Amino acid sequence: MTSGAVWKIPEPLSVCDVRLDDETVIAVRRHGNSAGPRLVLSHGNGLAVDLYLPFWSLLADDFDLMVYDLRNHGWNGVGRQGEHNIPTLIHDHDRILDAVDRHYGRKPTIGVFHSVSTLISLLSFTDRYAALVLFDPPICKPGANQAEFDSAAERAAAATRRRGHRFRTEAEFADLLSYLPGFLRVVPGVRELMARTTLRETPEGGDYELRCPREYEAQITDYVRSFSPLLDLATLPCPTKVIGADPTLAYAYLPAFDLGHFINVDYDFLPEATHLLQLEKPAECAALLRHFLEQNGLS
Repeated sequence: MTSGAVWKIPEPLSVCDVRLDDETVIAVRRHGNSAGPRLVLSHGNGLAVDLYLPFWSLLADDFDLMVYDLRNHGWNGVGRQGEHNIPTLIHDHDRILDAVDRHYGRKPTIGVFHSVSTLISLLSFTDRYAALVLFDPPICKPGANQAEFDSAAERAAAATRRRGHRFRTEAEFADLLSYLPGFLRVVPGVRELMARTTLRETPEGGDYELRCPREYEAQITDYVRSFSPLLDLATLPCPTKVIGADPTLAYAYLPAFDLGHFINVDYDFLPEATHLLQLEKPAECAALLRHFLEQNGLS
């Protein structure tokens, strides 16, 4: 079962290899308009930033796009599982910002993140961003929601550890996604794009495996429930836009919360959109980002 649409990932204008430690190098790719405002973009747990092409391609004419995969995801090799954790990803995030400034020169930078990468950018507590645009962050409001959030995180991690991780072909994986609730609303071609960006051939050849091992993905989900309550949205260092999933829908990852009660956060949710909102409503997501940046004199 295929959609017929094909998303072709463009060749980057350039690639900046960032050494994070003795074993880990992350490739930051430059796309778009190098004369435009700089956006730094990353992705959700277990995914890859090239998967978000239906969203970030809509920004390429006007923005200088720096896209990168979290360690052990996407273009990157797989390192030690013990170092696959939120504190290490925060360290990586800061090193990547430093490298982008060294390689391409300093200019106002807007962070554009989804899911777990939103958590990483916020926990960095950096003052380097001119603004942040955060898509469906896994933020747990204090109080009664904590138990629901923790329970959801436990279920999500357990389900990830049970999930299949080897497939005969990319087409087999894309077909499987068509039956999963989390991928029912995505735009045409996304399931096939997911297969191309989150699978790699096994070393022995003949079949495919997840680029981010399922045990690594589950480990981050376990970490999220410990770190999410540490966030204080009342102390954000820059203008911040939060664009959430529809909180009235059954959630596909962790509960979607209405963050409108935080007076210093510009919050919207997209009706009829789930956690993968950038893959379901890419044009609406891009329009909200543009409007927010225009309001803040950053476009």
